[in-house]
Amino acid sequence: MDGEPLKQQTDIARAATLIADPSRAKILKCLADGRPLPASALASEAGISAATTSVHLAKLVEGEFVTVTRQGRNRYFRLAGPDISAALEALALIAPPLPITSLKQSNRNSALHRARTCYDHLAGQLGTDLMAALLERGILAGHDGIHRAEDAVRDRPASYGHDIRYELTDTGRAHLADLGIDTDHLPPRRPSIRYCVDWSEHRHHLAGGLGAALAARLFELDWVRWGTVPRTVHLTQAGATGLEQAFGLAPAD
Repeated sequence: MDGEPLKQQTDIARAATLIADPSRAKILKCLADGRPLPASALASEAGISAATTSVHLAKLVEGEFVTVTRQGRNRYFRLAGPDISAALEALALIAPPLPITSLKQSNRNSALHRARTCYDHLAGQLGTDLMAALLERGILAGHDGIHRAEDAVRDRPASYGHDIRYELTDTGRAHLADLGIDTDHLPPRRPSIRYCVDWSEHRHHLAGGLGAALAARLFELDWVRWGTVPRTVHLTQAGATGLEQAFGLAPAD
């Protein structure tokens, strides 16, 4: 539905109320990488009790920000969809920065800038560098991947892009097939190729079905691994070698 005109007025205040509580905001940020997590993990990250976490999760589920599934005796929570993650990214752009009072917080910020997920695709420096490599290798075509605010029409940092149309080339389709990505069978109900304007890099990173498939494949190959900080990922040594061989992506200094 993204990109289509709204058919009716929306209750922005209700959505804002759900996000406004600091504990719920922490829970949502923990879930922003698209992974399902148990309530215990969310309580630990938010620094609140299990009972308080349950109350917040009930409100988020009722507000359709979060979904819940049961596996045996356990319940797992995840964001209702990528639009929730995109909204959180946009709010991060206009929100005042939290004061950094410890080395731990500084390291967390650096890790998020270096490599993170934006729902189910790669973002940060790693995500935008990978997008640039895909364009340089001719796997994607349509733009140079740099966000120029003075030329933008609808594009804004920390949101889905609209101004540019990227296309997967025939060369790119074959190249990704060699990596184990079948571009002919991406999810049919989702745009195959989209991009986000990365809030920390002010460049484009690959989103959509192809961005999700590429990120999933890199995890499968153990080229990237989840970090200890929610949403952060780490490039492995095998990943540094693999990305350089596959896409000419040189490791960042």
